[in-house]
Amino acid sequence: MFRKGLILLLTACFIFGFAAQTFAAEKLIIYTSMKESLIGELSASFKKKNPDISVDYQSAGAGKLMAKIAAEREAGMILADVIWTSEVPDFYNMKDEGMLIEYISPVTKETINPFTDFDGSFTAARLGTLGIAYNTKIIKKAPEQWSDLLNPEYKGAFGIANPSLSGTSYMSIALLVNKFGWEFIEKISANKGKIGKGSGQVVDDTASGELVASLAVDYITNDKIKKGASLALVYPPEILVVPSPVAIIKDTRSLNAAKKWVDFLLSVEAQTIIANEGTLPVRSDVPLPAQFKLPAPEDAIKRSIPVNYVELMAQKENIVKKFTAIMQKK
Repeated sequence: MFRKGLILLLTACFIFGFAAQTFAAEKLIIYTSMKESLIGELSASFKKKNPDISVDYQSAGAGKLMAKIAAEREAGMILADVIWTSEVPDFYNMKDEGMLIEYISPVTKETINPFTDFDGSFTAARLGTLGIAYNTKIIKKAPEQWSDLLNPEYKGAFGIANPSLSGTSYMSIALLVNKFGWEFIEKISANKGKIGKGSGQVVDDTASGELVASLAVDYITNDKIKKGASLALVYPPEILVVPSPVAIIKDTRSLNAAKKWVDFLLSVEAQTIIANEGTLPVRSDVPLPAQFKLPAPEDAIKRSIPVNYVELMAQKENIVKKFTAIMQKK
C-alpha cells in the first residue's frame, strides 16, 4: 500500500513539474513601440487563439526599449522574447550582433516584404507611411507635391518632428534628402519651417492651427481625424514608407510561443486590426478603411523612396546635426 502511494505521489510530482515547465515555457514577453490600443487588441486576439500562452508586453518608445535591452544584455539575460518597433536600423544592428533568431514564417509568402535582403532575422509586420497632414480650416487646396510646402501659405507654419527625438522623423528626413537633396531642407528652412518635439506633437499643433501642416505619421494623424480633428493626410507621388519589423530574440525561453506570435501578426486577422488603426498592413487581402484614404500596400511600396538602411545607420549623427543646423539658420 505504501509502495503504491509512493508511486502515485511521484507520478503526481512528475506531472505537476512537467506542467509547470510547460506553462513557464509558454509565457511570451513582447517589447514594442506600438501604441497601447494596438498592442492591447492584438495580444487579446492572440490569447484567444492560444489560451495556453501567457502574454505580457511593454509598450514604450523604441529608444527606451533598446536601452532596456542593452541593460538586460549587460546583466546577462534579455527578458524580451520578441521585439517589434519601427526603428529599422536597430534591427540591422541586432542582427549584426547576433542577437536575433532567423525565422521565416510560413505566412511570410502571403505578405508584401519591403526588405530586399530579407533572411528571416526580422520581418515587416506593418508598413508605416508618412505624408503631409494639413489643417483643412486653414489650407483650402490640398498640397500635391513635397515642393508645395515651399509656397507662401506654409511660411512659418510647417512642422517636422525633431529627428534626435523621433526615429521615424529621422528616417523621413533621410529619405527626403536622398530624393531631393539638402537643397530641399534649405528651402524649407528659408520658408521658416519649424522643428517640433515629437511626431504626435506636430500633428496636434497642426490640428490646433499653431501649424498649418506637418510631416505626419499615418496612424497618429488618422486617429485625430477619427476623433473629429480638422485634418487631412495626403501623399505626394513619393511616399515615405517606414516598415515596422518584428524579430525573435536569440536567447528567448519561449521560442514556440514567439514563432506563433510572428505567424499571428502576419495573419489576416492581425493585419486587419493593424489596418483599422489607420496604418498600412503588409497584406494585400486586408480591406483598408475608406475613411483613412490610405494607399494600397503595393502602391505605397512602388511609390516609396528607396532606402539603404545600413548606410542610414552610419549617417544618423551627421544627418541629424546637419538638419538641425539648417533648420535653426533663419
